[in-house]
Amino acid sequence: MKDQVTVAALQARFFDDSVSNNVETVSRLVREAAASGAQIILPPELFEGPYFCTLERDEEFNRARPLANHPTVAHFSRLAAELSVVIPVSYFEQDGPAYYNSLVVIDADGTVMENYRKSHIPDGPGYEEKFYFRGGDTGFKVWKTRYATIGVGICWDQWFPEAARVMTMMGAEVLFYPTAIGTEPEEPGLDTMRPWQRAMQGHAVSNIIPVVAANRVGAESRQTFYGHSFIADHLGALVAELDGEESGYALYTIDRDLVRAKRNSFGFFRDRRPELYGLLQQAGPNSPR
Repeated sequence: MKDQVTVAALQARFFDDSVSNNVETVSRLVREAAASGAQIILPPELFEGPYFCTLERDEEFNRARPLANHPTVAHFSRLAAELSVVIPVSYFEQDGPAYYNSLVVIDADGTVMENYRKSHIPDGPGYEEKFYFRGGDTGFKVWKTRYATIGVGICWDQWFPEAARVMTMMGAEVLFYPTAIGTEPEEPGLDTMRPWQRAMQGHAVSNIIPVVAANRVGAESRQTFYGHSFIADHLGALVAELDGEESGYALYTIDRDLVRAKRNSFGFFRDRRPELYGLLQQAGPNSPR
């Protein structure tokens, strides 16, 4: 019998400022994906409302909540247990005077597993996250869920090959990236959609690991989110993809035995030379050692 796991990436519009409506949208898609056989189901980044980081506004901090007794996390804990699925849940976390772009993985019995705080925080027109979020202090994490050991990075984390490599070395069998990305307000001619996909496809083939990315879609205040949520197999091929307008889910079944065998035979981890990579621990070639 094959050792398989079926994964799904959700995609939807979140321009409605009602948390309950957006949570219901994600819940409906989780149920649909689960009915199609999905066991690990990834919603997009910060799906409780519109992407509020387009401008620096004090009132947006009112969206944050502590992890303890978080109503959205509690809701998806119940849903995960009901459907026997794993759900990584993105949320805006308040921890005393500090604020983070965070995520918890909820296991298939409803257990809320360890918290992860986004490591890489972008700062640019339309994506002014450094105003709202501290850089994460948890380090990268993997979670041993009922169906697979998974690694999860949040949006900007997905552009950094170091994050994918570390999570794979920690034992991740699949990488997941909840995302909110679209047009560039100051550069309307810049289309990052295919480079965004290719960056993660590169992580997939360089680590021999499947990658799942879930994006939002549709026009919001300053940009249009371009969707194209996708799943790449362990060789980086796009095996499931949504378009730039639809709400729905992408679904794919991973052969875990095949992935393990191919990772061994490619030899990328056998042939690593960490003693040569010291510069990666510095800000630049002239940084103090």
